[in-house]
Amino acid sequence: MDPVIGRLTLVIYAALLGTGGVMGYLKAGSRPSLIAGLLSAAFALLCFGETLLDLRLGFWPGAALAASLLGMFGARFAKGRKFMPNGLMAIVSAVVLAVLVAQIALTPLPTAGIAGPL
Repeated sequence: MDPVIGRLTLVIYAALLGTGGVMGYLKAGSRPSLIAGLLSAAFALLCFGETLLDLRLGFWPGAALAASLLGMFGARFAKGRKFMPNGLMAIVSAVVLAVLVAQIALTPLPTAGIAGPL
């Protein structure tokens, strides 16, 4: 799988997280939504930056972020049955998690510096 797919996924995810936090603040006056959304978006962008240095180093924490947000949004959706925003973000987080796990699985391990058979 081309690493661009995983990187683009992280950037789009960051945009959705940040936008969701801002929308939560504007519609409901929720400062916790704003702070959590912007911090999550910043972390997703940090993961994107890390993929530019080392593919696996950025995709692992990005997958952990998606998994934790999937758990949070999934639990909120199961409790309240409100699709917006909890159900939508649970689905988005699940898709991001699947893409990043596939990216990790299909990214070859670096071989530079490993000595061959003697």
